[in-house]
Amino acid sequence: MTRRLVQNGVQYIIRLEMQRDGLPFREIVQLVDELGGDIIAWDLVRAEDQKTIRDLTVLMATAEQLQTLVAKFSGLEGVSVENVSDRTFLMHLGGKIEMRPRVHIKTRADLSHVYTPGVARVVEAIADDPAKAFQLTMKRNTVAIVSDGSAILGLGNRGPKAALPVMEGKAVLFKWLANVDAVPLCLDTQDVDEIVETVVRIAPGFGGVNLEDIAAPRCFEIEQRLSERLDIPVFHDDQHGTAVVILAGLINAAKVVGKSLESMRIVIAGIGAAGTATAELLLHMGVQDIVGYDRMGVIVAGQSYPGHPQWEQLAAMTNPYRRQGTLKELLIDADVFIGVSSGNLLRPEDIQGMAEKAILFLMANPIPEMEPEVAQLYAKVVATGRSDYPNQINNVLCFPGLFRGVLDARAMRVTVGMKVAAAHALASVVKDEELGPEYIIPSVFNREVSERMAKAVIQAAEKDNVARRIPKV
Repeated sequence: MTRRLVQNGVQYIIRLEMQRDGLPFREIVQLVDELGGDIIAWDLVRAEDQKTIRDLTVLMATAEQLQTLVAKFSGLEGVSVENVSDRTFLMHLGGKIEMRPRVHIKTRADLSHVYTPGVARVVEAIADDPAKAFQLTMKRNTVAIVSDGSAILGLGNRGPKAALPVMEGKAVLFKWLANVDAVPLCLDTQDVDEIVETVVRIAPGFGGVNLEDIAAPRCFEIEQRLSERLDIPVFHDDQHGTAVVILAGLINAAKVVGKSLESMRIVIAGIGAAGTATAELLLHMGVQDIVGYDRMGVIVAGQSYPGHPQWEQLAAMTNPYRRQGTLKELLIDADVFIGVSSGNLLRPEDIQGMAEKAILFLMANPIPEMEPEVAQLYAKVVATGRSDYPNQINNVLCFPGLFRGVLDARAMRVTVGMKVAAAHALASVVKDEELGPEYIIPSVFNREVSERMAKAVIQAAEKDNVARRIPKV
């Protein structure tokens, strides 16, 4: 397990000033190894007559171990520690995105076309026909990433400024994977009315809205109200992006275990944004037996859930046999467990009673509902939300390609049909001859994902009559 901890540690760069006749490299390695770390790189910065300056990049499991290592280095004769840098923080210095013009001004004539007086003609054209904003402005390729910072990753309510690094990272992924321009908009309010009104007022400059890291149940109302008021798609990625990727993984996992998706009995732990959307999408796919489970226990019709109106709605559509009991009892003979809840929720005895060739989606991150190595002893297919295990269920497999298709089709909204098409497109990237228990979902680095998904979304938008433009696919 030490190796697993190191793989999930943090990279640090330690700048060391050393006497030329100082410690040999093997002793540096020994100190790092004794503290359970790994050396990633050992780079010469500069050499002087009597000393050398080197950057040692190490991977350490905890900050405490790093501090101990630095103290040991500082105590060595002929060695001094000049600086310690966290590689993650270095990558964030100054932010991760910038804006660049698509046209360049070299002459007065260029200036007259880009700005006044020439731009006045474009203004009049859009005023006469607002749809031309898609052709003549950034709207055609730009998404607003909107967050209030109330549910950042697994860190909770940390506010809009703390949300900004995550939204910047998402903007990088949009551009890298699908050439979509995305603008982080972190709002200094967590009031539903204020969020809705703010987004409505900035919407003219965007072709779509990606809601991100907004806590449930507020996120449901915000998405619904914005979808009703705007003529561009509003997509809450924590809900629907997760659901699309889970569905894609289940489509392929069903093939691996030789069962039909519709016949499976599925238990979902964690009925927040992702759990609710996943249940709704699976119901649309024809799954008959879905049971939801949350902190208050089993979601079942007839019960009241103050503060969670979506649970009452979901209860009316799920748990057809009105099952009750503990999570362990619910999992008896279940085909699938989907966890979008909290780490270390399950024990081995909880899943031993599941159906033959069980499927476990352990999505809590960074600590899954149970250790995947243990889960693999009892289940046929195991997926997680982490990059260091097979079958990573990651939203980045969905939102870039989906929005590429949405923007190219100039869609008015995202339909269920578009989400299903996106899931099937994602699943299809894994060829039948490649399918196996440890490969049900493609890598986030597979560039075919976004292209194939965009085409499928465009076709579904046309079929559902929400496309304003039908590009060739």
